[in-house]
Amino acid sequence: MFQEYDIIVVGAGHAGCEAAAAAANLGSKVLLISMNMQTIAQMSCNPAMGGIAKGQIVREIDAMGGYSGIVTDLSMIQFRMLNRSKGPAMWSPRAQSDRMLFAGKWRELLENTLNVDFYQDMVNSLLIKDGQVRGVITGLGHEIKAKGVVLTNGTFLNGVIHIGEKQLGGGRMAEKAATGITEQLVSLGFVSDRLKTGTPPRIDGRSLDYSKMEEQKGDSEIVGFSYLDVPKITPAQQKSCWITYTNQNVHDILKTGFEKSPMFQGRIQGTGPRYCPSIEDKINRFAERDRHQLFVEPEGFNTVEIYVNGFSSSLPEEVQYKALTMVPGFEKCKMFRPGYAIEYDFFPPTQLIYSLETKLIQNLFFAGQINGTTGYEEAACQGLMAGINAHQKVKELQPVVLKRSEAYIGVLIDDLINKGTDEPYRMFTSRAEYRTLLRQDNADVRLTALSYKIGLASQERMDKVSAKMEAVDKAKEILGAISLEPNQINEFLESVQSSPLVNKQKILQLLLRPNIGLDAMQQAVPNLKVALLEFDKETLEQVEILTKYDTYIEKEKELVTKMSQLEDLLIPDNFNYDKLFSLSNEARQKFIKIKPRTLGQASRISGVNPSDVQILMVFMGR
Repeated sequence: MFQEYDIIVVGAGHAGCEAAAAAANLGSKVLLISMNMQTIAQMSCNPAMGGIAKGQIVREIDAMGGYSGIVTDLSMIQFRMLNRSKGPAMWSPRAQSDRMLFAGKWRELLENTLNVDFYQDMVNSLLIKDGQVRGVITGLGHEIKAKGVVLTNGTFLNGVIHIGEKQLGGGRMAEKAATGITEQLVSLGFVSDRLKTGTPPRIDGRSLDYSKMEEQKGDSEIVGFSYLDVPKITPAQQKSCWITYTNQNVHDILKTGFEKSPMFQGRIQGTGPRYCPSIEDKINRFAERDRHQLFVEPEGFNTVEIYVNGFSSSLPEEVQYKALTMVPGFEKCKMFRPGYAIEYDFFPPTQLIYSLETKLIQNLFFAGQINGTTGYEEAACQGLMAGINAHQKVKELQPVVLKRSEAYIGVLIDDLINKGTDEPYRMFTSRAEYRTLLRQDNADVRLTALSYKIGLASQERMDKVSAKMEAVDKAKEILGAISLEPNQINEFLESVQSSPLVNKQKILQLLLRPNIGLDAMQQAVPNLKVALLEFDKETLEQVEILTKYDTYIEKEKELVTKMSQLEDLLIPDNFNYDKLFSLSNEARQKFIKIKPRTLGQASRISGVNPSDVQILMVFMGR
């Protein structure tokens, strides 16, 4: 019934979909196994993609040839570029998505991807021989052979749903949990643990009074995520989100449910996400605050269902409902389903190498929440890299590893395998030390050539990047040759509180001033606008960023060069750390456990001091 596959991907969430697409587009024969074919690429929690640092990740996935950016552009109902008031390193695209359309577009793209087969079943265990994975065994008893397996089980491994005192086995509401895999892996020497996440109630939007809320419209310009020319909605077609707030009455009602709270009564053992706590956790931890912000988000164009972002809860259903009726605009709300918490197994990611292959079993890869992350974007980028590297491994090719200086994806994977995590890991811009280099606008320049080289990014993508870079160089050359006389620009400079010119000055020099933008200058100087007519907005924005932040960019590049010297110093596979008596006990234990490949990796392991790295360098003969 089943042929032998190159790669089997277990789980069809965001990580699984990207893994299957990447491996298949590289030429591997892929089988994507899901327990429910109707929930492929399901947005289990909030119907949105991107946000702070997460938007950069989606653009990186797109630059590499992944599908998340394309699907998001095809299914968005609202777009916003966050942090525009800050420097470009902080700009982060975010889109509100149509939940059903998002999943539908993902499935459509996968079904149109050569080399992807589908099968609906539960995977109970792995076929393993001589320390190498050889396939999977399903709930229906099928043994399906493969050269490599990617596990992207999400929240389904021994998942338990909590609503007040009720406990239900499941990986998502109304979907059963996956069993067998954790037990098998633990028996083989893997370490597992438990984490917790949650989701808020879904509400009937027809029962809400939006006049009592603040409207949050989308941007007047929709940039989107994909670097390809993907059709997108117009600004006028966007749906608004809304903002409202909890109050003391809401908090008082929620407190009445604490005695039945699975979190406060100890029934939930897993650690929850620090940066996305439940509403009961918020009012308990931040007792001094008399209100918390809620985002009222539509689930799509053709549904009245509303997602109450900020009201995640595992309290009893009646307590959730009663508290919600005290929220302005929710007085007559009707609930589609209550919020709930879900507890699930994960495997601390220090058990992986940089390619996301496990250390214990060859050709077995982990991606997504099984590695302790939270968020669609974090899962999707791991799936992309696991799919790429599973293909590379079974085809006996070199692994593809992104550095911290190349991508947020590189930061995420480096953090996971070196530091591990004991709580759901979420990406922030603050986690990246080279964020001036890792902007959302230049992900294609950073990553597309690398992906094109291995055969994933298309010729179309490579041509677009080349054309973009040529256009930027040409525009900079033109602007570098134009000087403005004081009488051409002084009126504009005074209008933005900038010092007037005494002598003529080059435009690129003027752009270094903090309040001066190229767009505004074109409006003030008609001749300049004419000179730049051939260039699109994206090109001119690149020129402005590269000009204004040139000093900072060069400093970061120098820092990368210095740090790369450590990255190039390989540690022998059989290095005996026990002979280094000068090492701290913690450093020795971490080195033995993680087995860093380079001195750079060793320096980033949690608990390792600079002196430990110096000792290591001395004993390596440096």
